[in-house]
Amino acid sequence: RQLCTYAHRFAAKVYVTINTIIYEDELPKIKRLLLDLAAIDVDAVLVQDMGIVKLYFELTEKYPEIKLPALHASTQTDNRTPEKVAWLQSLGVERAVLARELSAEEIADIRRAVPDIELEVFVHGALCVCYSGVCYASQYCFGRSANRGECAQFCRMKFDLKDAAGQTIEYQRHLLSLKDMCQIDNLETLAAAGASSFKIEGRLKDINYVKNVVAAYSQRLDRLVAAHPSRYRRASVGRVSYTFTPNLNKTFNRGFTPYFINGRHAAIASFDTPKAIGEYVGKVKEIRSNSFNVVGIATFANGDGLCFINHERELQGFRVNRVEGNRLFPLKMPADLHPGTALYRNNDHAFETVLAHQTAVRKIPVKMILGHSANGFSLRIIPQEGFDVKIGQSVLPFAADAAQKPQHDNIVRQLSKLGNTPYECAEVTIENEADRFFIPSSLLVELRRTAIEGIEISSRTAPKCLPTAPKNTTARYWQPEYRSHSYLFNSANTVSRAFYESHGLAAIDQAFEIPAVKAASSSTELLIMQCRHCLKYSLGACTKHGGKHPAWREPLYLQLTDSRRFRLEFNCKECQMNIYAES
Repeated sequence: RQLCTYAHRFAAKVYVTINTIIYEDELPKIKRLLLDLAAIDVDAVLVQDMGIVKLYFELTEKYPEIKLPALHASTQTDNRTPEKVAWLQSLGVERAVLARELSAEEIADIRRAVPDIELEVFVHGALCVCYSGVCYASQYCFGRSANRGECAQFCRMKFDLKDAAGQTIEYQRHLLSLKDMCQIDNLETLAAAGASSFKIEGRLKDINYVKNVVAAYSQRLDRLVAAHPSRYRRASVGRVSYTFTPNLNKTFNRGFTPYFINGRHAAIASFDTPKAIGEYVGKVKEIRSNSFNVVGIATFANGDGLCFINHERELQGFRVNRVEGNRLFPLKMPADLHPGTALYRNNDHAFETVLAHQTAVRKIPVKMILGHSANGFSLRIIPQEGFDVKIGQSVLPFAADAAQKPQHDNIVRQLSKLGNTPYECAEVTIENEADRFFIPSSLLVELRRTAIEGIEISSRTAPKCLPTAPKNTTARYWQPEYRSHSYLFNSANTVSRAFYESHGLAAIDQAFEIPAVKAASSSTELLIMQCRHCLKYSLGACTKHGGKHPAWREPLYLQLTDSRRFRLEFNCKECQMNIYAES
């Protein structure tokens, strides 16, 4: 409730994620939660489980007087085709969060096919190697469900890559670990493709990460809006002033990739390490017994954290104890450091110190209009245009006498003192020669206070899609694998199963997380991942994209250190890599 109250002052919206699959005993709590969220004016809920969608419809019919939050389809609903997004819209979904793997062209195709739905796209942060919502590797290996927010990060582990003859192609590498997404230079491309909202992944990130990354993207959005004012506008009101210069390289990252925004390309993965690398700062030039110097333009500070890839292709880090120019004295000299080693900084002490303090202030510019009539003085306060607003107004009767001294400067000074309010004065206009009269400062303060209290900025709008269960919305096997492994529908409760039955799918398996699924599987293998990341392509062996014909024998397998193996299937028609585990 406190978040909603604060955010709505700026017409900013609050969305709540309920994007996990729901077990049977949790269904009553979900009903209560939806009603509670409506009561505190939450703007939308993001969902994965179709059981929640069915409950949402039922609550809408039972309580027509309650305005439930809008429905958004989480990326966990596997939104990668126009057909899927159109189906979601037919259910009353106002916004779909698209799969991270889509290119700008594919996003544009969805926008053309479904022009009236809002599209949200990821622009920054950690990447899941599997299409979201259809990853079961963590559940299979560790009993921790990614569909329940408990992913154990199977994709960040070390694997051997072996062929059908047991020959090792790659030894102990992080073959499924991707770099972090960064689309800071592609925002205009994504907006032109039809994205209406940009999503920053921030799970488990600290406050300094949030400050830095959000500021970087917010400033870039301001530039986009300024360049195309007739085409774009910010979704909320207010101007933010910053006390620092954002730098995406200075907070947690595994190296950056634009992923598939412009189609398939190399170097999207980080085979050597799943850990934060940070920014490149130069190369080691000369090493002494307890210090070394660096060739580059970076400056260093005591306490910096540096790292490098050692001869075993492992990330090795150390702390800088003392700095003298470009000569660094580590707390302990790394044994594997040698001249020519590339250095990265994954903890910038000076930057973190700056971020530890207040870094941003958001204010809404207002225009203040002071008027005078025979009855006294009036003040109107008009917030930023372009939004549904209630203008703040106040009128105070006052028998004014002509002023003996100029009043203009004091009027502007008193009215502009907006202090801890969310407003800042952009302009003061004085009408009817009101400054000809003597106006006590106390009266100006009272006019200002009363008018400020009267301002209202609306953030909630009526949903574009009516929240009612429509007819003829047949569900489909969205990908070929859905037909042979129907646990991909993630149906974990009776309400979800009833939903799919009413939409034409009566014979789908229960969710992968239900213990009976693996035991009852008709297949000898379980599909645990669907990836656009392709190891054959990454290793230069995809002949479809100009690679060399490989010497290995397929099928290929990923093997963990405990000898568990996972078969790779290269679905070249879909340009997709599937990963299977033994049933």
